[in-house]
Amino acid sequence: MAQAITDATFEEVVLQSSKPVLVDFWAAWCGPCRMVGPIIDEISTEYDGKAVVGKVDVDANQEFAAKYGVRNIPTVLIFQNGEVVGRQVGVAPKDTYTKAIDALL
Repeated sequence: MAQAITDATFEEVVLQSSKPVLVDFWAAWCGPCRMVGPIIDEISTEYDGKAVVGKVDVDANQEFAAKYGVRNIPTVLIFQNGEVVGRQVGVAPKDTYTKAIDALL
């Protein structure tokens, strides 16, 4: 399962990570988010130890969603060394996300 990331843990988990980080910004009421969720969980298992994979519930944690201009969900951001290096808005196939991580490994 992907790690739950909150406004309180975002800086430590995402911005200070030495590994690539994939963050899924989602909400429980969002249909497309429910399609992306299982893909993100699969990636989390496959990349365990190689990359950090997490989810931010935008209803409960709005600070970083606003900071990174997340206006539509699902939005998946890829971070390296605390910087956004990739962005995917809307539903995409699994390999879109894995290719983005693989490029950083």
